Amino acid sequence: MRIKIYLLLLVLPFFAIGAKAQDVAVKTNLLYNATATVNAGVEFGLAPKWTLDLSGNFNAWEISDGKKWKHWMAQPEARYWFCDRFSRHFLGIHAHGGQYNIGGVNADFSIFGTDFSKLKDSRYQGWFVGGGIAYGYALILGKHWNMEFEIGIGYSYTRYDLFECAGCGKKVGSDLEHHYYGPTKGAINLVYVF
Repeated sequence: MRIKIYLLLLVLPFFAIGAKAQDVAVKTNLLYNATATVNAGVEFGLAPKWTLDLSGNFNAWEISDGKKWKHWMAQPEARYWFCDRFSRHFLGIHAHGGQYNIGGVNADFSIFGTDFSKLKDSRYQGWFVGGGIAYGYALILGKHWNMEFEIGIGYSYTRYDLFECAGCGKKVGSDLEHHYYGPTKGAINLVYVF
C-alpha cells in the first residue's frame, strides 16, 4: 500500500501542470530501475536555455539473507543547455538529500576515501545532504522521446548510527559522520518530452 501512495505522489505533479511543447519532460533513470529502485523525474523549462530537473527515488525492498539496501533520495538540478533545451549538451548544478538503512552487502572495494567493504559486516542507518556539478547529453530519439546520459561529481555529508550486524539491533556507534567526495550522480534516463 505504501508503494502505491509513493507512486501516486510521484505522478500527481504531472496532472497539476499544463504541459506545452518543449516545456515539460518526464523521465525514469534506467540505472536505478536495474537495482529495483522506484524513481521518477520531471523537468520544467524556465528560459530558452534553462531547465529545472526534479528527481527522486525510493527503495524499500528486503534483500535475501539479512541484507539491507533501503533508501530514499531527492535530487533537484538546474541545467544550462548549450543548444535548445532538452537536446544535446548541458551542464547542471544539483543538490541531493535523503535517508538510508544499508548493511550486509558484499562490496569489497574502497574508492574516494570511502571503504565500502565495511557494509558486509555492519549496518549503517542515517541521512545525507550534498551537491555537485554534472555534464550530460540528451540524444533525440523521436518527436517526443529522448535518451539522456549524465555524470556528476560533488560532495556528500552524512550522519549515521552504526549497528553490529545487518540483521541485529545492537547499536555500536551513534551520531557518527562521514564526508564523501566523488561521483554524486549517474543517469541513463528515458525521457518523454511534451
